[in-house]
Amino acid sequence: MFFRLSRTKQCGSLTVSAYRSYVIPLPVKRILDRYIFREIAVTWLGVTMVLLMILLTNQFARILGDVAKGKLPKNAAFDVIGLSAAQYLTILVPIGLFLAVMLALGRLYRDSEMPAMMACRVGPSGIYRPLMWLLIPLALGVAWLSIVGAPAAHSKIAQIAAEAKREADLASIEPGRFTVVGPDRAVVYGERVSPEGIMENVFLERRAADDVVQVVVAKRGEQVESEDPNTRFLVLHEGRRYEGVPGTAGFRVVEFVEHGIPYQLPSLSESNPKAREIPFDRLRTSTDLEHIAEMQWRLSVPIATILLALLAVPLARSRPREGRYGRIAIGLLVFIIYLNLLSAAKAWTEEGSISPQLGVWWVHGCVVLFTLTLIGMQNGWLRRIFR
Repeated sequence: MFFRLSRTKQCGSLTVSAYRSYVIPLPVKRILDRYIFREIAVTWLGVTMVLLMILLTNQFARILGDVAKGKLPKNAAFDVIGLSAAQYLTILVPIGLFLAVMLALGRLYRDSEMPAMMACRVGPSGIYRPLMWLLIPLALGVAWLSIVGAPAAHSKIAQIAAEAKREADLASIEPGRFTVVGPDRAVVYGERVSPEGIMENVFLERRAADDVVQVVVAKRGEQVESEDPNTRFLVLHEGRRYEGVPGTAGFRVVEFVEHGIPYQLPSLSESNPKAREIPFDRLRTSTDLEHIAEMQWRLSVPIATILLALLAVPLARSRPREGRYGRIAIGLLVFIIYLNLLSAAKAWTEEGSISPQLGVWWVHGCVVLFTLTLIGMQNGWLRRIFR
């Protein structure tokens, strides 16, 4: 860093004009860029990992409960956790980058490092340039997660759950507990279950058509495969079957030596998948309002990542010694308002309350205007424009 001092004289009177011209050499610029980039990148990594571990810990407890209930196979627990992490990163990367920029720049303002840089003519471009080194790859990664990765993860988790329901057998029934089996939601109870899957002292209750209730009591029960891969039989031995409408006396009682009850297995492919599981190409060609809103939401995630990072720079500006966390509350409030407006705009688009062409884009437009206004106020652009 250096300066030049210039003096000029005029005939008839002495006029001295002194000015300082600060010039930052290119190596110094590179050092400052690397310094700002390292501060933001390290903070982003720490914030994102902490938030991800909190969410995955909660998800892990929920998955263990599903495994214990037989809703998920044991060998698929870690697969579901990994797929859940891909879903969480879609939202955690934008909020993590937003908080990282505010925390990193807040520390620079607190330690008077940022005012020293500004005194050396480090303006907004000197902050946004190293920020772009991190923002561009993160925005591209979030775009892939939002458009391709997260929908594929949702679809894979739904497929794992369907396979778990399909492969559920009598061995998954806990002795001494009532368990719901099959798509017709039959209630099965077994006093004891052998390792081979044979139940003893079986109770079964299910509802047929016209409010007819069937109750079966048997000494033994087992599951038997059928020729149809989508159908299985629950074969009961030495029991009695009660059938009728509750509240009436017209019940039929049948004693049997062997009785087979068929039940349909759940389908692996959903006929009407949820919008969040549909591939982006199908959403792009669909005219359904729910699909249009979902497509705009997926595109909004990388856009929000960029806008939040750009907005965090003017929001983080504070007075020296004010504190690193002085502006975090304001930043979180802005993020919550932004996210809620996006969610509301998505819901309004699905309901048809607003035009699909307007959709969620007006929310991004408001954030762009707000960001430019803050930057203009802090750098005196608005004052020069109105003057």
